[in-house]
Amino acid sequence: MPVSSLPGPNGIGCFGEAAYHFVDFLAKAGQTIWQILPLSPTGYGDSPYQSCSAFAGNPYFISLDALAEQGLLKPAEYRRLPWGDDPETVDYGAVYNLRFPVLRKAFERFKAGCTDQHGCALYLPDEFYAFTLKNSHWLPDYALYMAIKTEQGMKPWAQWPAPLKNRDEAALKEYAAAHADEILFWEFLQYEFTVQWQALKAYANSKGVRIMGDIPIYVSADSADAWTGGKLFERDAEGGFARVAGCPPDYFAADGQLWGNPVYDWAYHAQTGYAWWISRIRSALETYDLLRIDHFRGFDTYWAIPAGSTNARTGKWENGPGMALFRALEAALGKLPIIAEDLGELFPSVRQLLAETGFPGMKVLQFAFSGGDSEYLPHNCLPNFVVYPGTHDNTTLADWWENGATKAEKARVTRYLNLKKDDDAREALIRAALGTTSERVIIPMYDWLGIGAKAHLNTPGRLGGNWAWRAAKGFDSARLAATIRSECARYYRVSAADNR
Repeated sequence: MPVSSLPGPNGIGCFGEAAYHFVDFLAKAGQTIWQILPLSPTGYGDSPYQSCSAFAGNPYFISLDALAEQGLLKPAEYRRLPWGDDPETVDYGAVYNLRFPVLRKAFERFKAGCTDQHGCALYLPDEFYAFTLKNSHWLPDYALYMAIKTEQGMKPWAQWPAPLKNRDEAALKEYAAAHADEILFWEFLQYEFTVQWQALKAYANSKGVRIMGDIPIYVSADSADAWTGGKLFERDAEGGFARVAGCPPDYFAADGQLWGNPVYDWAYHAQTGYAWWISRIRSALETYDLLRIDHFRGFDTYWAIPAGSTNARTGKWENGPGMALFRALEAALGKLPIIAEDLGELFPSVRQLLAETGFPGMKVLQFAFSGGDSEYLPHNCLPNFVVYPGTHDNTTLADWWENGATKAEKARVTRYLNLKKDDDAREALIRAALGTTSERVIIPMYDWLGIGAKAHLNTPGRLGGNWAWRAAKGFDSARLAATIRSECARYYRVSAADNR
């Protein structure tokens, strides 16, 4: 259940009242994991997988009501704004245009509360200073990047004036001195995001609910990470990115997927002892309890596409860091609570890497019925896997059954699950997932609700219209919680008291 998909005012789900209500709902439903999409700022195509930072949090998720409770906002300043016509769809344009002016008002009051009696010297709270110090490995660069990007009309950093684009030390120092207030604004947003998120996470943990987060393997080409990364990425003779990431033609896209993310210079990462990755995973594990890594197979072999290509067909497979990376991570951070998104074309070497790491992989039931004894069929879902009816790239179960599954797939589902004429295929597939021997099963909220295509979160290769579904107010009812608890109890997936 993405945070953005929670109901409530102000255009998008956030860390406010609805999030706490959802945690209570999960506890009543006997659930112990809440999986979310990346909490990073959304970028190109409103995607949380194309973020301007691998470390920052999304300011959209800051609860405006919580800021009002701190005295930083007045309800009239945000409650009546035109956040969008449909409360069950995120209007990203409206959210982008309206939220930041409101957040700037909160920032001005924050500063006013930190000045001396003459309104001159700025005395920031100790908690704020502690936050900036703890995050000094990424926060100053991110805040400077966002300050410049804002002044430059949100143009990609590759189109900035040369001294700023190329990170001329004197130019950056001069810019930072002249725009200290704007830089502080972006640090303030990260501080408020972190305070609110950690409070929500602590509440979830207190209810027995762990948070499964998500990070993409790559960073966006237009990001603070790419701007500051230097030798972390493959470069051409002019200093641009030599190759970009994607994946070859597959189930989702006939021409493959051209993501455009810079690919890593893994030889350089090895020379540093994978220091950047250690920092990134440490930060992620401070944010989440469990961590799904998107496109895990790229650590074994990755699809590298020459920069400037119009589709992904021109790419070629290259070798990733393999176990060397995960040995370095474990040596620095201890045993890693990672879930590997191991979907797509899998070579034997990918399967071997997954086995060596010991990380759980993923099984997706919508892939199971294309024919033969598929590895995704429920009886092949072994304990060390996480089972899903579908991922965020799949459509919902209800829509898949009505519009996506072929006649042959429907026939195989009917035969495999012994469906009768009046049986609900969606419910039967959820039960099939719960009935596997896999340790963890994640059921998307929209599948429990039986929603159709409107809730399809992401259609790969489509620009616009993705990541927009929001649940209707009151979706997390006591009746649904009881249903979920009962269905999970059928397969001994909740407390013993429910399995009598």
